[in-house]
Amino acid sequence: MKLYKLGAQRVLVKGTGPLGCVPVELVTRGNNGGCSQELQRAASLCNPQLAQMINELNAVIGKDVFISANTQRMHNYLVSDPQAFGFTTSETACCGQGPYNGLGLCTRLSNLCPNIDAYAFWDPFHPSEKANRLIVEQIMTGSNQYMHPMNLSTIMAFDSII
Repeated sequence: MKLYKLGAQRVLVKGTGPLGCVPVELVTRGNNGGCSQELQRAASLCNPQLAQMINELNAVIGKDVFISANTQRMHNYLVSDPQAFGFTTSETACCGQGPYNGLGLCTRLSNLCPNIDAYAFWDPFHPSEKANRLIVEQIMTGSNQYMHPMNLSTIMAFDSII
């Protein structure tokens, strides 16, 4: 609400990603390479509540100022079926150490993959550039299952006629 009172006309609020499926969590909390169910559940509870909170804020304001992006849902598809998006793996990070390259930071001493476009994760925590591009495509043109109350292309078209 402070952002709106300071003059913000549109605010994109990104939800959590697939917290339990990032390489660091596969190593530290996962079950035999599987995602941490506890963290996945936390993310799946957070994102719908975020959309609800945004609905309530927009209702108070009287217009759609706040827009939520369910990046967990977007990224879960990349994690669950990486080959469908042209990735070789969504478990192993391109840069890191240890199992799944899921330990430590990306440094000069890290293992580095030969082709970053084959990996859904750049390092133990962050999506790769290609994965981020796919997520941004959904933010720009995705359906209400990803964007609420509307995607950015719809917002920009709406704002251009006002």
